[in-house]
Amino acid sequence: MLDIITFDVNAVYVMDKAYIDFKALYSMHESGAFFISRAKATMDFSVIEVNYNIDETTGLRSDKTIILNGYKSKKLYPEPFRLVKFYDDEKDTVLRFITNNTSASALEIARLYRYRWQIEIFFKWIKQNLTIKKLWGHSENAVNIHIWVAICTYLIVAKIKHSIKSDLSIYEIIQILGISVFDKTPIRELLTEYQINQDVNEQLNLFSE
Repeated sequence: MLDIITFDVNAVYVMDKAYIDFKALYSMHESGAFFISRAKATMDFSVIEVNYNIDETTGLRSDKTIILNGYKSKKLYPEPFRLVKFYDDEKDTVLRFITNNTSASALEIARLYRYRWQIEIFFKWIKQNLTIKKLWGHSENAVNIHIWVAICTYLIVAKIKHSIKSDLSIYEIIQILGISVFDKTPIRELLTEYQINQDVNEQLNLFSE
């Protein structure tokens, strides 16, 4: 996709090191966009400048300007870029980030990459909690509308669960409401009746064992 998409000027593209492609990164750089990615351990480079004005209490370990050494990689990305090292005390590991952004601080670079994980967590939450079996459409607008409707539905059900203090899971409530669309029974009674029936069935199953 890095060879296909059009990069937006001043946008920051944060990606995993599996997506490192120096040709694509240089194209991004020439387009006026910024990238932040994890550096591969095998990256061959030379340091041309060091920023000593860092606070190691924040987790930062170094902020350097580097240039690639390898013949092929240097040809694909001929200009200098930054290498930022950051110590993650939660995972007890040192992370290395590469970026062409020279205006942001080293700490901002590290934090921007960390924010990427919030997006990953959000995607994981969507897959685990939202029932989207088939998209209504495949345009950007159609996908956005479908996901937002699903999120709003989930939040409304979560609000209902909290308001009536139901012991049922949000998934169970969604299933009940899904098969009771035209039922005029108040939601509290509907869910309470379901809970009672469920408890009775569990007791019957217990005695039948």
